[in-house]
Amino acid sequence: MGRDVESATFTREQRQRYRDKVKTCLDVFEQMLASRSFDFDEPMTGMEIELNLVDSDYRPRMDNAEVLAAIADPEYQTELARFNIEFNVAPHRLHGSSAVQLEADLRTSLNEAERRCSERGAHIMMIGILPTVTPETFEGDWMSANTRYQALNDAVLAARGEDIHLDITGPSGERLLRYSDSLAPEAACTSMQLHLQVQPSEFAAHWNAAQVLAGPQLALGANSPYFMGKELWAETRIELFTQAADTRPVELKNQGVRPRVFFGERWITSIFDLFEENTRYFPAMLPELDDEDPQEAFDAGRTPRLAEMRLHNGTIYRWNRPIYDIVDGRPHLRVENRVLPAGPTIVDTLANAAFYYGTLHAMVADDRPLWTRMSFNTATENFAIGARNGIDAALFWPGRGEIPASELVLRELLPMAHEGLAAWGVDAAVRDRLLGVIEGRCLTGQNGADWQVAAVRRLQAKGLSRAEALRGMIAAYAAHMHANEPVHTWELPAG
Repeated sequence: MGRDVESATFTREQRQRYRDKVKTCLDVFEQMLASRSFDFDEPMTGMEIELNLVDSDYRPRMDNAEVLAAIADPEYQTELARFNIEFNVAPHRLHGSSAVQLEADLRTSLNEAERRCSERGAHIMMIGILPTVTPETFEGDWMSANTRYQALNDAVLAARGEDIHLDITGPSGERLLRYSDSLAPEAACTSMQLHLQVQPSEFAAHWNAAQVLAGPQLALGANSPYFMGKELWAETRIELFTQAADTRPVELKNQGVRPRVFFGERWITSIFDLFEENTRYFPAMLPELDDEDPQEAFDAGRTPRLAEMRLHNGTIYRWNRPIYDIVDGRPHLRVENRVLPAGPTIVDTLANAAFYYGTLHAMVADDRPLWTRMSFNTATENFAIGARNGIDAALFWPGRGEIPASELVLRELLPMAHEGLAAWGVDAAVRDRLLGVIEGRCLTGQNGADWQVAAVRRLQAKGLSRAEALRGMIAAYAAHMHANEPVHTWELPAG
C-alpha cells in the first residue's frame, strides 16, 4: 500500500503546505520531462503478489508479523490486514527463456515461505478474495501494525463523514449489503501488480494500451467470485475495492466528484496528464512533508525525490497507475498494472503477465492504435463488464462490435501477444507454453472464478452448507495451487 509515514494525524497548516509542495513537485517533474533526464536502456518488468494467510481450516490467520519473521526474506512484506503479506519479485528483463527461470525461482521462494509458515500452523493462499473471510474476521485487532494503514483508515472515514457502505449484486442475483466502520473490506482484496519501465515519450501510449486491455484482462483472469459468503461478481475485488476505499458520501457522488479508486476518464498524451489530475482533483490523505526543496535539487543537478507528489499518487488507486521512482540515484517511469487478482497458480500468474506484456507491446507498436478507434467510455464499460461477468463477458471491440471475451482473445489478442513477446526476444517455446495457458482458458471457458463457483455449487448440491462448501472448495483450491497445474485443467472436488 505504498510508502510508510511517521504520523497518523496532521494539522490544517500541514495540509496547506503539502498542497503547495505537491504543486512545486509537479512543476519540477514537468521540467524533468522536458529535459529527458530519465533512466531507460531496455524494458524492465516487475511483479508484486499479495497473499493470504490461513490456518488449518482455511480461515484467515492473523499473525503476518510472526510469519514474516519466520520467512525472514526481504522480498516478503506486510500488507493492510494481519492475514495479508506481499511478495515482491525483483525487476527482470523479458527475453529468451528468462520466464522459465523466473517460474522456477517463484516456486522455490513460495515453497520455502510455505514451509516456514507451516511450521507455525499457517499456510499461504494466492487468490483474489479469500472465500472464508467473514464479518467476524474484522472484529478486534485485524489491522497490521503500521502507522500508514491507521492514517489511511482515519483519512478515508474522515473524508466520508460516515461509515463505508457496501452494496454489490452479482449476476446470479445474490446481494451483499452492509456497512463497515473501517477499511477492513479493502483488506480482503489481494491482487497482482505488473510493472513496466517505459521511456517518457512512450508512457502515454503504454498507459492508453493498458486501459484498452483492462477489460479482456479481467475477463481472462477473474478469480474473486465470493465475499462474505455471497456469490457476486466474477472479479468482485474490483467493485469491493472501489466501494471500500470511497471517500465520497452520496451527496459528493451526485455532484460528480471523482472516486479515489479511479479507472480514469480520458486518453492521455503524457504521464504529466495523470499527475496533474492527481493534484487538481484529489485532496491529500497523508500530507506528510519532506525536507527536500525539489527545485533546488533539480537546479543543482541532483535527482529530485518529489516525495510529496509520489506519496499523493500512492493514495489515488488508479487501475493503471503512473509511477515515478528512483533507483541508484537515477529516475525512471513505470506503468503499474493493478487490474488482476492474485493466483490461482504461479504458471497462471506468469501466463497472465505474458499475455499482458506481449499484447501491450503489440498495441503500442500498431500504426493505428486501438485507443484511436475506441471511445474511453467503451474501455470503461469493458472494464466493468469483464469484472462482473468474467470469461462469459461480451466486450465491444473496434471492427468486431460486441464479441465474447474468449473469442476476442483467441482471434485478436493472442496473436498480438505472440507478436509482442517475439519482438521482445522471448523464446518461441516459452511463448507457446505461457500463452497456451491463456488459450486453454478460452477453449474450456474455465478461469479461477468459474472453477470456484462450479466447485461450490457441486459441494452444495451434495448437501453442504454454503460455509462448508466454501471451505471444501478452498481446500481443493490449495491442493491445485501447490501442484502448479493451470486452472483450466483443474478437476472439481468430489465432495
